[in-house]
Amino acid sequence: MSKQDSYLTIASPSEGLYKDKGSKFIGMAYPVKDLEEIKSRLQELALLHPKARHICYAYRLGFSPEEARSNDHGEPSGSAGKPILNTILSQQLHYVFIAVIRYFGGTLLGVPGLIHAYKEASLDALTQAEIIEYEPLVEEELHFPYSELNEVMKICKKLPIRILNQKIDNLCTFNLSFTQRNATEVMKALEKISRH
Repeated sequence: MSKQDSYLTIASPSEGLYKDKGSKFIGMAYPVKDLEEIKSRLQELALLHPKARHICYAYRLGFSPEEARSNDHGEPSGSAGKPILNTILSQQLHYVFIAVIRYFGGTLLGVPGLIHAYKEASLDALTQAEIIEYEPLVEEELHFPYSELNEVMKICKKLPIRILNQKIDNLCTFNLSFTQRNATEVMKALEKISRH
């Protein structure tokens, strides 16, 4: 995964709905961290919707094209997963998973109808979501002699660094957290500390 200073994602799960000719399309959008989380969301949805005809989905985890995937789950190829994925891409979102649960209403919609329905259901789910800018955090463990404590505290006050926890002794240990955006500046400042 390439490192990004910040990216757009959604704050919390959201739900959307689209209906056409008796078919119901329920769009579910989730912020996700990895494939494991996506798998557990899919299992959860399968248990919640045992009578659903299809659970089609798409996700985008990172920043390269390989980190985005879609699945038609039995719908005609490209009619479900791809429109969902295009919705994620058009909103420029990352670390997002959208599933659309279809309850069949008895009337076939045809491929153009399906593309439209899956797009609308996923778009409605995102319309209900709060889109946020997320800044990834970097965590660093720092070991330094007690004599450097004042210097470390000055750096921590001057730069946007959070001290997650600290152990002050002859040899001090600090667990620090800072944004990816400030990583270079923080690491440069901390390099001046004589570590042991």
